[in-house]
Amino acid sequence: METKNLNTGTAWKFIILLGIISLFSDMTHEGARTITGPFLGLLGAGAIVVSTVAGLGEFLGYAVRFISGYLADRTKRYWPITYVGYGLQMFSVPALALAGRWEVAAILIMLERVGRAIRNPARDAMLSHATSQVGHGWGFGFHEAMDQTGAMVGPLIVAAVLYFKGDYRTCFAALLVSAILAVLALVSASYIYPHPQHLEVSVPKLETEGLPRRPFWLYTAATALIGAGFADFPLIAYHFDKAATVPVNLIPITYAVAMGVDGAAALILGRLFDRLGVSVLIAAAIISAAFAPLVFLGGVQLAFLGMILWGIGMGAQESVIKAALAEMIPKDHRASAFGISQAVFGLFWLLGSVLMGILYGYSLGSLIIFSVIVQLGAIPFFLLISREMCYVRR
Repeated sequence: METKNLNTGTAWKFIILLGIISLFSDMTHEGARTITGPFLGLLGAGAIVVSTVAGLGEFLGYAVRFISGYLADRTKRYWPITYVGYGLQMFSVPALALAGRWEVAAILIMLERVGRAIRNPARDAMLSHATSQVGHGWGFGFHEAMDQTGAMVGPLIVAAVLYFKGDYRTCFAALLVSAILAVLALVSASYIYPHPQHLEVSVPKLETEGLPRRPFWLYTAATALIGAGFADFPLIAYHFDKAATVPVNLIPITYAVAMGVDGAAALILGRLFDRLGVSVLIAAAIISAAFAPLVFLGGVQLAFLGMILWGIGMGAQESVIKAALAEMIPKDHRASAFGISQAVFGLFWLLGSVLMGILYGYSLGSLIIFSVIVQLGAIPFFLLISREMCYVRR
C-alpha cells in the first residue's frame, strides 16, 4: 500500500507539471488567437485570407499529429519531440510582434498550429502513463482543467494590454513572458521525469499486438462524427455579430464562459468516466449536440446556454475522449493512436466546418440539422465499442 501511494503521489506530481506547461502554453496561444484575425486585417489581409489561414492552420494542427505520433512511438524519444513542438509553438506567437506583412504573419500562425500538432501525441502518451495510476479520466480531466485555466487567462491578458492603450504587437510581445514560463516548466518536467513511461504499472486493458484494429477504428469513426458536427467558434461568433443576437462586447465573454465550462466539465466527466465508462461518452455526445439550435436560433440568454453546452462538448473532447483511447491502446502504441485518431478528427472537423459554412449561407435550419444528426451519429459507434472492449473498471 505504501508503494502504491508513493507511485500515485509521483504520478500526480508529473500530471501537475504537465498541467503547468499547458497552462502557460494556452495563455500564450489562446491569448494570441483572440487577435490574430484582426491583426491579419490590419496588415491588409481580406476576409477570405483570414478564414483560409484559420482553417488551414487548424487542419495542419491535427494532420501533422499522424506523423509526430508515429515518430514518437517508433523512436521512443517523447521528450525531444515534445521539445520541438513546444519550442516551435512558443516561438511563433511572440514573433508575430515583428511581422510586417500578412504573409509573414500567416506563416507564423500556421507554424504555431504545426508546433501544437508535433507535441500533442508525444505529450498525451507520456500523460497516459501517469494517468494509469490515478484513473485516465480523472488525470486527463485534471490536465484539461489546468489547460483551460490558461485559455481563460491569456485572452484576459490581451484584453488588459488593449485596455491600457497597447496595440496588437504589444499584446504578442507581452505573451513572450508566458511562452518563456512554459518552456522553463517543460525543461523542469523533463529533468525530473526523464522516463515517464516508468510511471505506468497497470496492465493494458486489451492484450494485443499493435493497435486493436476494430475497436480503434470504430472509436476513430465516432470521434470523427463529433468533430464534423461541432461548429467552430469563429462561425458562432460570426453569427452572433451578423444576427445581432449577442452584443459585440459580449461575444468574447461567451467564449470565456465556454472555456471555463470546458475546464470544469473535463474534471467532472473525467471522474465519471473512470466509474461509468463509455456511457459518459454517449451522454457527452447528447449534451454537445444540443448546443446548435440554442446558439443559432436563440437570443442572448439561449446563446449563453448554448455556449455552456458547447463548452461541455469541448471538455469531453479533451478529456474523456483521450482517456478512453488511453484505456484501449497498449502503452507502446499510444502516441501513434493519438496521432492517427486526432488527424482523422481534424480532417472531419475541417470538412464539417466547410460544409456548415456553406449551409449557413443557405439555411440555418439545415446547418442545425446537420450538426445535431452528425454528432448523435457517434452514439451507435460508442455502443459497439462498449460491447467489443468490455472495459474492466477498476
